Amino acid sequence: MLKRVAAIHDLSGVGRCSLSVILPTLSVMGIQVCPVPTALLSAHTNGFGDVVLKDMTDYIPEALSHYLRADVGFDCVYSGFLASEEQVSHCLEFMDSFKGAMRVVDPVMGDGGRRYKTYSEALCKRMGDLVAAADIITPNLTEASILLGESYPQSPRTVSEAKSFLVRLSQKGPGTVVITGVVMASGEVANIGYDREHSAFWRVPYETIPKSYPGTGDIFASVLTGGLILGDSLPIAMTRATVFCETAIKTTFGYGTPPREGVMLEKCLGILAEKGSYLDYKTL
Repeated sequence: MLKRVAAIHDLSGVGRCSLSVILPTLSVMGIQVCPVPTALLSAHTNGFGDVVLKDMTDYIPEALSHYLRADVGFDCVYSGFLASEEQVSHCLEFMDSFKGAMRVVDPVMGDGGRRYKTYSEALCKRMGDLVAAADIITPNLTEASILLGESYPQSPRTVSEAKSFLVRLSQKGPGTVVITGVVMASGEVANIGYDREHSAFWRVPYETIPKSYPGTGDIFASVLTGGLILGDSLPIAMTRATVFCETAIKTTFGYGTPPREGVMLEKCLGILAEKGSYLDYKTL
């Protein structure tokens, strides 16, 4: 029987991010995705001017009530962009309603050292409550800094500094922490991870290009989640997600499409259906 995920994220019509990339990515991996939209947007908020946004806060608890009445179960509850503080409570209700489900939180709050305009300090603080209830979190370095109440680091991270970030985030609740896009003092850029149960630290380096595309964090977190649901170990899941994102980014860069359009996911999805060797990880 297929695994089933409740994906509590926004849906942007244009720009290849959030649910528009989460749905095909996890589906290709053989996992059923049940979208629970937190907001509907005409496009993502970076590059398309003023967007149309409809807040779906009231919908989320109603959807949950229906699923419980209909005896619908989930193997994973996976949250991302939230449009209000109240939605944090609704995500927690989802998690509490499906006790055996894997709880994944992508704490979408900012990037490049800056908080997103739609995220108030109060909402960021409430995101900490959601992180505390998670099994797995996937912040970027900006979000990791916000969760720890620290300034965004302006210099590359040493190994000890990177490990400190991971451990201190794990102490807030989640047993597995993965931080994306960390510039290391060695000169490499890597996604780094920590498995508290096994006291294991991992890093997966990747090659960067001089372009930034929206939605890559959503894709990474989705492939990582899919891998873990299917039985990957943390380093294997991290490598699978890193390799796929790097491939999608390089493919898009090679075609020269506008960055605001996101990555050309359609040309790369088949890779996830193939049996690959994901052994590029290293210890941290």
